[in-house]
Amino acid sequence: MNKRQQGGIGENIAAKYLQKQGYKILQRNYFCHFGEIDIVAQDGAYIVFVEVKARTSYAFGAPREAVDWRKQQTIVQCAKLWLTANGKYGAPVRFDVVEVMPEQVTLLRDAFRC
Repeated sequence: MNKRQQGGIGENIAAKYLQKQGYKILQRNYFCHFGEIDIVAQDGAYIVFVEVKARTSYAFGAPREAVDWRKQQTIVQCAKLWLTANGKYGAPVRFDVVEVMPEQVTLLRDAFRC
């Protein structure tokens, strides 16, 4: 299984998990010229931009560690474009990370701020 396939499976697991937590999935795999946002969701009044990190082991560290400052900046820039394109600019936003491991899914609410 290649990284894209593994990522797709992880995103499916994360989307189902978020829905069980009460999130409404608005869009998956939003692409813009800055990069991609895995999941855009709504949680109450918040528009939530979710980065999904799926791993099979901790050999290279915790999945959350891959969401470094550079990745965060990419997500923020994509989020600004999504908000503008969808008439939601000015809405309250949050940035979450979902870690998907073989035996566990972990939601990190408000994982970073812009």
